[in-house]
Parts: sequence; structure tokens; C-alpha cells
Amino acid sequence: MKKIFLALIKAFEEGKDSVLVTIIASSGSTPRGAGARMLVLPEKSVGTIGGGAVEFAALQTARRLLSLRESRFHSYDLSSDDVENLGMVCGGRVTVCLQFISSADSHMRKLTEKALKLLSGNEDAWTITDITGGTVNGMGIYTASGLWGLDIKGAERLVSGRAYPVELGGRTLYCEPLIRAGHVYIFGAGHISRELVPTLARVDFRCIVYDDMKDFLTRELFPDAEKLICGDFGDISSHIAVTEKDYIVIVTREHKYDYTVQAQALRTPARYIGIIGSRKKIAFVTEKLKNDGFTEEDISRITSPIGLKIGAETPAEIAVSIAAQLIAIRADYPSQQ
Repeated sequence: MKKIFLALIKAFEEGKDSVLVTIIASSGSTPRGAGARMLVLPEKSVGTIGGGAVEFAALQTARRLLSLRESRFHSYDLSSDDVENLGMVCGGRVTVCLQFISSADSHMRKLTEKALKLLSGNEDAWTITDITGGTVNGMGIYTASGLWGLDIKGAERLVSGRAYPVELGGRTLYCEPLIRAGHVYIFGAGHISRELVPTLARVDFRCIVYDDMKDFLTRELFPDAEKLICGDFGDISSHIAVTEKDYIVIVTREHKYDYTVQAQALRTPARYIGIIGSRKKIAFVTEKLKNDGFTEEDISRITSPIGLKIGAETPAEIAVSIAAQLIAIRADYPSQQ
């Protein structure tokens, strides 16, 4: 999302019109679900709605709408003739909103500026688009302080963790998470962390890497990290304040540091605590935690071995398994913790 808003603000600055392409509904085996976005400019596009023939068709339509200066909705029924026409083998239905944005649209420019500011913070936020009557009637941003840009009563009832269209007060609204508050605190700056940070960053997790060795914490090694912290593993609370929306990943260079961080993590309200380790290590650490006064309920908060069970062995594969697990937990997908 940030790349799209950055491209959009640049389009405003350069006086270029654009078309924002959004999947607002999908069913069946479609390439991407609701919330996938692509910004189409005269000379290029930014983002993706899943690739393939659907994206190509949407891209061609968007370019026509640029010249017509119009918005439009289009549905692709991938379980009928469109399967053959589009060259797709997956079934399902995709509804796409193609929103023309004039370079002179002051409201959308202010919304883009607001979105970029929010994307640099740590506050839950959603975009809400009025699509009543099959056209784009306006877009706003909702945060805890209220709804900006649209006049809708009861907007607080609309927000959730997923993108979806909804009916409210005789209006059809498309709601999509813009920012999910919370960070992934990664303890240990070794090989797994170096693979994990870019993997998580690509799916909009904001990562903070913590290690006690300054030489491991460089922008060359972690260009995608939001922050790098050099501190004592035994005193993490002096450097960070973990909330119930944060995730903790423990992959330090030694078992003793893993345990030190783990014991402190259990005293926080973190949404997720994952620690790498073998079954032997897990059994040893569990017994040690009990001896140190932690209850079975406390220990049950820990995910170990970390990540989904996909047979991962290399640092890159382990990073994929951890990222997949965090995606599932963020989406409240069952049985992933």
C-alpha cells in the first residue's frame, strides 16, 4: 500500500492522472482476494491484483479510462466463458473497481498525504470507499479519532481485519485495513533474521531487530527493518514497550539468550511469542520456565518450534514458515498458534 500511495503523491506532484484498480470482492479460486490494489499511470503501473489475464484486462480497461477520465466497475466470472476468454484455469468471480483520480483532485491528494503520514506511524487505520450505485462517490480514512473524508454514521462498526464490501444506511461501502498497529520484534540478528525481515516487510509487517552485538545491526544487513536496537538481552524493557498488538520472534545466537528473552516476553501482553528450537530444547526450556514460576497457561502462549510445519531447513525456508504463521495470526486464521 505504501508504494501505491507514494506513486500517487508523485503523480499529483507531476500533474498526472491515474486509475486506482482495486479488487473489492472475490470468490472461488481467484489469483488475489479483496484488497489487492494496482495504480495505473500513463506510462506504468504500480502494485498488482494478482497478475495473469485478469490483471492484463484490468490494465487495458484502466488505460482507456485514463483517456475517458471515468471510473468503472467490472466483474470477471472465471467459472463461465471468461475462463476461456481470459485464459484462466482457476474458477471464481472477481469484482474490480477502477477509480479515476484526477491530478487536480484536492480531496484525494489530502487523503494520500494523510495515508502516508499514518503509514509512518503505529495506529490502526482503514480506508472506506463509498461505492453506492456502482460508482465511486468518495473515499475516507477511519482511525480511533474518527472518520475523515466521508460523512458516515456508525463507521466504527465497519472496521475489521479484512477487506470487504458492506451495506450501511442504504449505502454500499468498501472497507479495507490500511495499517495494522503493532511491530514484529526480532531478537537476534543472525542468518534467519536477515532472511525474515525482508520476507515480512513484503507483506506489510514492520520489523524491529534487537541484538547485543552492534556489528550485526547495520543497514546493509537490514535495509527493510524499521529500527535496529543494540541492547542487553537481559533488559529488553529498557529499550522497548511491547503491546498486545506486537509479535515477538526469538532467534538469538545462543540458547541462554533465547531463554532470557523468552522469560521476559512472557511478562508482556504480546500477541505472539515464537522461539526457534528442537524438541529437546523445548522440553528443557519448558522445565526451566516451570522452575522459575511460570504456569502451564503462561507457557502455552509460546509457539515452539516457530513457524508453520512445511519441512523448512534453510534460513530462507524458516523465514517463509515464520512469515506464513504471522500472516495467519494477523488474519485470525484458526489453528496457527
